[in-house]
Amino acid sequence: MTPRAISGPPVEPVPVPAAVARLAGGDEIVPVWRNELGGVTFRLDGADGRVRYAKWIAAGRPGIDLEGEAARLAWAHGRVPVPRVLEQGRDADGSWLVTEAVPGRSAVDPRWVAEPATAAAAIGRGLRLLHDALPVDECPFDWGVEHRLARKGCCDPDLLAPPPIDRLVVCHGDACAPNTLLHDDGTFAAHVDLGSLGVADRWADLAVAAWSTEWNFGPGHEDAVHAGYGIAPDPVRIAYYRRLWDAT
Repeated sequence: MTPRAISGPPVEPVPVPAAVARLAGGDEIVPVWRNELGGVTFRLDGADGRVRYAKWIAAGRPGIDLEGEAARLAWAHGRVPVPRVLEQGRDADGSWLVTEAVPGRSAVDPRWVAEPATAAAAIGRGLRLLHDALPVDECPFDWGVEHRLARKGCCDPDLLAPPPIDRLVVCHGDACAPNTLLHDDGTFAAHVDLGSLGVADRWADLAVAAWSTEWNFGPGHEDAVHAGYGIAPDPVRIAYYRRLWDAT
């Protein structure tokens, strides 16, 4: 199995879309992240100290649904630590989502790359909090196997018979290391990038969260994720959900 391309801070100049310039007003615009699908996140720094984040995706690029992410964030906000939605919209050039800044640094900030065991454990604890706090019966979003396979038109025979569900939870949907924020003391702070949030087996999150520590920190930190969550590794479910991640 091959992990998806790793997202990261832009390494080349990033043009500022007109909509982002309008949203910023007089605030400083700083590109801070580009994902593998072409979406860019800008930090909007106000002179009064106010900080917002604007996610942007150009029209015609599939795979990122900012309207859906706004709905998921709005549903989760107040139940778990996630950014508050300030604005979402689209025009002929693309779509955008503006959120309030939340305290914390990404688990792949240089501060935490230098302390990967601490970051990995916080990722696990953050997932456990999310899985325990969000009510499955009230969640209107699906991230189950059938939904994911149907969305991609995938008919891989190895994916059509998933292992029995261990525990049905509301999953993050993209629980890779960059999407967990940590406080400066190493404790979990918040989740970001919840565009795929939905109901699924908890191993759909856990398998990928632990896997992503290898991409971002190097080998040897998967067990810290499991320990932070409070669970023993499940090799069968891990293998299945990583294959599903690759396929969808």
